[in-house]
Amino acid sequence: MKIALIIFTSLLAFASIGSAIAKLKKVPDVMASMASVGVKPNQVPVLASLEIAGGVGLIAGIWAPALGTLAAACLALYFVGAFLTHLRKKHGPSEFGAALGILIISMITTVLQLQR
Repeated sequence: MKIALIIFTSLLAFASIGSAIAKLKKVPDVMASMASVGVKPNQVPVLASLEIAGGVGLIAGIWAPALGTLAAACLALYFVGAFLTHLRKKHGPSEFGAALGILIISMITTVLQLQR
């Protein structure tokens, strides 16, 4: 179980921080996706900061289990919001696939953190 926790925690930290970096670098596909769901350009750094905080919380959670659990749960909520926002706009899997993938990883990570 500990190996699975480390693997999923690492995947989620990498995915959330990577997603944040793409937002901060204003990668055209990412910015187009954000605009298509109604995110204003001044909101993008805030969302990226939340993802970075979650990723750092996961890494720190290796030594502080409560922090790791909190970070995983918060990232799960973040990506539930992202996924539901895409669904509300009636986007297809090609547009919400990344959000759904990270959501699944965050949910698995949260469960593993809770079983720690």
